[in-house]
Amino acid sequence: MEHIAWMAWTLPTAIFFVMLALTLGVMTWLAAVYPEAERVGVLRIPTTRGDRLFISLVLAAVIHLLWIAFVGTDPIATLPIGEGVEISSLWLATLISLVSAVAIFRTV
Repeated sequence: MEHIAWMAWTLPTAIFFVMLALTLGVMTWLAAVYPEAERVGVLRIPTTRGDRLFISLVLAAVIHLLWIAFVGTDPIATLPIGEGVEISSLWLATLISLVSAVAIFRTV
C-alpha cells in the first residue's frame, strides 16, 4: 500500500476539488447569464467555455505529471507555522497551470 500513499486526501487535494467545483459553478452561472456563441481562436476550431475548460484541465494534468516525473515534489520553503509547514515545488507547477489556463481561455 505504500506505493499509493501519495493518493491520500490532503489539503492540496481538497483545495483542487473545491476550486474545480467553484469553477464549474461559475461557468454554469456564466452560461445562464451570458449565453455564449462558439469562438474560433488559435486552434482554428470553434470552441466554447466548456471546451476551453477541458483543454486547460487536461493540460494542467500533463504539466503536473511531467513536473512530478522530472522535478519531483521536494519542499522549496518552510513556513514558520507550528513545527514548520513545508511548501512543495508542485505549487510551482500549479502556478504554471493557472497561467496556461488563462492563456487558453484568452486565445483558444
